[in-house]
Amino acid sequence: MGSPPTAEDRPLAIAGGRPQRDEYLVFGQPLVEQPEIDEVVDSMRARWLGTGPKVARFEQMVADYVGVPHGRALNSCTAGLQLSLLAAGVGPGDEVITTPLTFAATVNAILHTGATPVLADIDRHTQNIDPQRIVDAITPRTKVLMPVHMAGRPCDMDAILAIAAEHGLLVIDDAAHAIGAEYHGRRVGSLADASVFSFYATKNIVTGEGGMVTTTRQDWAEMIETYALHGLSRGAWQRYSDDGFRHYGVVLPGYKFNMMDLQAAIGLHQFPRLEAWRDHRDRIWEAYDEAFADLPLSVPAPVEADTRHARHLYTVQIDLDGLSRDRDWIQEALHHENIGTGVHFIAVHRHPWYAQHMPWVEGQFPEAEHVSDRTLSLPLGAAVTDADVADVITAVRRVVLAARGGGS
Repeated sequence: MGSPPTAEDRPLAIAGGRPQRDEYLVFGQPLVEQPEIDEVVDSMRARWLGTGPKVARFEQMVADYVGVPHGRALNSCTAGLQLSLLAAGVGPGDEVITTPLTFAATVNAILHTGATPVLADIDRHTQNIDPQRIVDAITPRTKVLMPVHMAGRPCDMDAILAIAAEHGLLVIDDAAHAIGAEYHGRRVGSLADASVFSFYATKNIVTGEGGMVTTTRQDWAEMIETYALHGLSRGAWQRYSDDGFRHYGVVLPGYKFNMMDLQAAIGLHQFPRLEAWRDHRDRIWEAYDEAFADLPLSVPAPVEADTRHARHLYTVQIDLDGLSRDRDWIQEALHHENIGTGVHFIAVHRHPWYAQHMPWVEGQFPEAEHVSDRTLSLPLGAAVTDADVADVITAVRRVVLAARGGGS
């Protein structure tokens, strides 16, 4: 009799075998604990559900953490990007340079101001925008540089800020992935003219939906606050609190982008756990690095000197030359093993709307396209347990080795 099959030898679930785990491991599921629940209930009992004192406390908490005087909480990071651009005076006729390896929100926020997004390719090693490609993309119409700290890895901000200073440009960084990241002794959120964080349900800390702009510019902070709530001169807390009703005026045609106290109530208890949860993410990261070192895939590049990675996404790059299957097959096979994964990201110019309406063509951004074809994000977060990590490691090894051997 032969020896029994090992975990890596047994049939994959996609081929009829037993899945690695019985319960599905949802990618990006947040950890919500009792204090958040109690704080939300407190807001409901107080019957102050919209923007109010808890939003103000959360704004100050984040601003103090990153080291700037102003934080403005909004209903999404996307809203923060758009309003920061408006505060910067961006509009029709202007160009904003950003990366092709990002979520659609980055480009959409530019489009919604009436400006034109211009893409500059990435550095394949870091997956962040390449400063030299930024220089190549600058025209007389360029007004803002919008780098994205991909997966939580800080961009080369010294180079980006130097380019901005040389050309008289503003910098608004998309820090959706980067709460807790540091660059040369300063926290991301304090480096640019404005930075925009996301607290969406998959992020390092969450408010369900939500985002925040941090800035040193008081005029920008005031304009963002006004734009976020219909252009009113006073918010609801100022108009209807127990100080008595106060009249207001509409001073500009604003939006409905404000964060609610119900959302901030969650953030008030999530945020103090940021550092402990990042340490947890770090331990998972190290376990993945060690477990996948011998597989035909590339793990994330080491962190650059004097920087701190936020550890938002653990993205591997599938070695297409060394496998008989592509990234999408590997993702589907992991799904059958009850392991949820993500793709961060399909390059912007490959999505149907942009392909039809923007002047970008296949082959124009080869580094972003290379990553786009190969990237796969594995479960990483505060809610991921040691047992989950063990399941992910076993399932990834089985699936990737099967893909190397023909996908049996």
